[in-house]
Amino acid sequence: MNTSPPSNNTSTPQPHSIVTPMGTRRKFFKLVTGLSSVFIGMSLTVPLIGYVISPALKRRQATWMPVGKVKDLPVNEPKDLDYAVTIQDGYLETRQTKAVWTLKHQDGTVTVFSPICPHLGCGYRWDSQERKFRCPCHGSVYDIHGKVLGGPAPRPLDVLPSKIENGELLVIYKEFKSGLSTQVEL
Repeated sequence: MNTSPPSNNTSTPQPHSIVTPMGTRRKFFKLVTGLSSVFIGMSLTVPLIGYVISPALKRRQATWMPVGKVKDLPVNEPKDLDYAVTIQDGYLETRQTKAVWTLKHQDGTVTVFSPICPHLGCGYRWDSQERKFRCPCHGSVYDIHGKVLGGPAPRPLDVLPSKIENGELLVIYKEFKSGLSTQVEL
């Protein structure tokens, strides 16, 4: 007895398909289209992300701000001057009022002090009776040139960059870390 299955002598022709090393032509075109889409998408996304994030990573640029006329400043008598400044922080623009202390010398030069006490960041005032700067927070005392005379202040008053152009006093406003013996700009 023959238990083997009957053989099928009729052979059906197999369709011939072209096979590339990566697969069929359809797969190849899908791969090329996908990679092209990723490349185009990345080439558009990277600059867009840089454009959106870059303002947050930029440091504020200090600019010369006019604070007043030099002829209006009294000689050897500190005067506080207020001025308005527009600050751009990323995409946000704010208008703030800043203050500085100025001291005009006999020779016409001007020293500009930051209005912030170097001890803990309080605002100090000029005592015209005693001719000293006094900080009300912890009792620091400074002479007319900003030198420490008493109290816990770790350094003299911070001097700001200033220049005179066409009779106008120009200042670059800076802030410094409080409580340190050396100036560290914020």
